[in-house]
Amino acid sequence: MVRSISLRYLKLSLFFTLFIFCVFTLAFAYCDTMDGPVVADAKIALEKSDITPALKWIKKEAEPELKTTFDKAITESSKGEQEKIKADAEFFDTLVRLHRQGEGFNFSGVKPAGTDLGPAVTGADKALENGSVDSLVQLLTEEVNKGVRERFNNAFEKKKRAEENTEAGRAFVQAYIEFVHYVE
Repeated sequence: MVRSISLRYLKLSLFFTLFIFCVFTLAFAYCDTMDGPVVADAKIALEKSDITPALKWIKKEAEPELKTTFDKAITESSKGEQEKIKADAEFFDTLVRLHRQGEGFNFSGVKPAGTDLGPAVTGADKALENGSVDSLVQLLTEEVNKGVRERFNNAFEKKKRAEENTEAGRAFVQAYIEFVHYVE
């Protein structure tokens, strides 16, 4: 009975750890796309000539840099279409970069609209839209279950031959590391 409770607790702990990791990793990745929520708010700010919708995505200390880029985008928009496109892109880039830096992530440029970030991001958005997280939890539970089992089976099979020779031992160690790091 104690083993059953411990196993259940371990499974729940593992699920929630991976759930949080997946959601936050994917959510932050989603923030650097042209059709993500950060650029959507940047477009609203430019349309209204009011930076306020964009400010929530950055830390207070980053505001001066963003305001400078925003002011430039507003000024450039009256000079012609090419200047507007270039200045808007610079504003989007600056906002997303400052957002990512504020969260402790690297920035490699704004990704194009339609970038496939997988079903978890879509599921997270749908959960917020419809007020229910059930479908997302089911999806993540299935993926975590599959990932743990695949890595366990690989490590377990390689463990059986780990003492045969150095290469078999190394293959086991690699599989062991992948398994343990996945469940960390």
